[in-house]
Amino acid sequence: MVSVDDAWTRIESHAGQTFHTITGLPFTYTVAGDYLKVTRGGREINRSLSRTNFRKACAHMPAKGPSDIKESQGSAYTWAILMDRRIRADEW
Repeated sequence: MVSVDDAWTRIESHAGQTFHTITGLPFTYTVAGDYLKVTRGGREINRSLSRTNFRKACAHMPAKGPSDIKESQGSAYTWAILMDRRIRADEW
């Protein structure tokens, strides 16, 4: 199983960088403690994504797309972050 602790450390270290959803929409995020906030198109999305959310999603990595982790909050963003090469670091 994927270590959420290792993934979360990488998530924190790449905060503020641009990521892309599966459909190519660019977004960034900030991390505040055990949550992250997504910003897209200059606006913050009204949803926090928790470390627990990422822990649950990590159990399904690698996933082909957001629909594989649809039980996760913000699955499009969660998937995009976890499947990005900067975050997965060849672990999945």
